Amino acid sequence: MHCMQHLLALLMLVPISSAAVEIYDKFPDDIHPGERYVIYSHGMIVEGNDPKPISPLYGQYDFPAIKQSLFSSGGFNLIAFQRPKSADDSYAETLKSWVRRLRDAGVYPSRITLVGFSRGAGLTALASNELASDGINTALLAICEGGDVAQTPGLILGGNLLSIYETSDALGTCGKLAARSRLKSFEEVAISTGKKHGAFFQPLPEWLQPLKAWIAKTNR
Repeated sequence: MHCMQHLLALLMLVPISSAAVEIYDKFPDDIHPGERYVIYSHGMIVEGNDPKPISPLYGQYDFPAIKQSLFSSGGFNLIAFQRPKSADDSYAETLKSWVRRLRDAGVYPSRITLVGFSRGAGLTALASNELASDGINTALLAICEGGDVAQTPGLILGGNLLSIYETSDALGTCGKLAARSRLKSFEEVAISTGKKHGAFFQPLPEWLQPLKAWIAKTNR
């Protein structure tokens, strides 16, 4: 009897689920409703087959390193798909459908975050505009010009919004977009690395640290 009680006590210390968060290069086959999800959309240069392409202006875009650094110690599942060459705006529908699938599986909207850089941020903003009433989280990196997403002005986002931009880049604040939107909260971070648009080509702490801190605060 004593042995049985000891065994039961030990079993109570073992987690019911031993599932660990993962990095996915496509939408996962199995969704865990109680977990957190972040979807990262890369810049245009990574479209195609090369995960580490080199720009003559900004150097190498290290997609694998960015994924790993974003995922590390974050406590969330990271979905980071490499888009095909010349993906058009319809890819925003793919992002939207992924969020819908997470929601349909029981994931709380507050535990879903869309993150995008440059072209990926444009697609992220398009998707988030369609999902404004859901209350998901959106982080836009280096996409706004004149305070707005220039390619698709008039977007209205919801939930929590983060904007990060590099002061030496031509792209800057998303203030007009935020003011027009129906947001739960808006935060904006200006970094100054001197690397222009290429600041986001590598997993630099200047942008990764505020992004991960914001995810930890809002994706819950």
